[in-house]
Amino acid sequence: MFKSGYVTIIGRPNVGKSTLLNELMGEKLSIVSNKPQTTRNNINTILTGNDFQIIFIDTPGIHKPKQKLGEYMVKKSMDSLNSVDIIMLLIAGDTILGGGDRFILEKLKDLTTPKFLIINKIDQITPERLAVTIDQYSKAYDFSEIIPISALKGKNTDILLETMVKYIHEGPKYYPDDMITDSNEKFIISEIIREKGLNLLSDEIPHGLAVDIMSMKVNENGNMMIEATLFCERDSHKGIIIGKDGSMLKKITNYSQLDIKKFLNKGCRLKLWVKVKKDWRDSSSVLRGLGYK
Repeated sequence: MFKSGYVTIIGRPNVGKSTLLNELMGEKLSIVSNKPQTTRNNINTILTGNDFQIIFIDTPGIHKPKQKLGEYMVKKSMDSLNSVDIIMLLIAGDTILGGGDRFILEKLKDLTTPKFLIINKIDQITPERLAVTIDQYSKAYDFSEIIPISALKGKNTDILLETMVKYIHEGPKYYPDDMITDSNEKFIISEIIREKGLNLLSDEIPHGLAVDIMSMKVNENGNMMIEATLFCERDSHKGIIIGKDGSMLKKITNYSQLDIKKFLNKGCRLKLWVKVKKDWRDSSSVLRGLGYK
């Protein structure tokens, strides 16, 4: 019997959704940063075993939006609750149940889909603190499963996977064995570049950073030639992104090239430009042009 199903991972920003997905997949497919709200689109990744196939939907963190981009991100997260086989609510181990998570639980109450509470970052808390978190959430909602894990350390992620396979039903293999994401190369490369900007730049810039891939061509040597533009919201931000004598832009380029080479399994030459689009996160036309539809 072959089993297949869709699993969505939801939660507040910066609880480790992308880290968990990368750990389950054994590959880095989702952008990871210690800054919240890094994932902006629902990203489907495909895990195929001997007798199962799970399609994971990694969603943007659910938060109170301040711009149109934020509204788009929250809508994408909430839309993912429909037509899936398992909903996984991911929280950090030291979370105190507050308004943000109560809002999410309220959205879940009318859905008959099995819901897992996944308590992440247990390597950072004591067993006593974990017990408090479990008590709070189990009283607030009747979850199908409560599983404490450490996505960063890989603790209990095998148990989580085994439990998911138990809950999904007999079904077809939707994707070929060697397919690990339905996102195209252009999207993944833009996410790699944005991740480097998130991790290298100061706190006030990253959420105002967008990447537009302008061209991707294979040259006569079989290497990928990529040209991309980094958009920011302020003239002052442009100078920071470029850095003294172009030092910061060179760092972003070099680190991006390394990951793109690994992803494509071929040589890569990346050229980046920086442009200012004032308040692009609140512009419907710019968001559409960047693929946030």
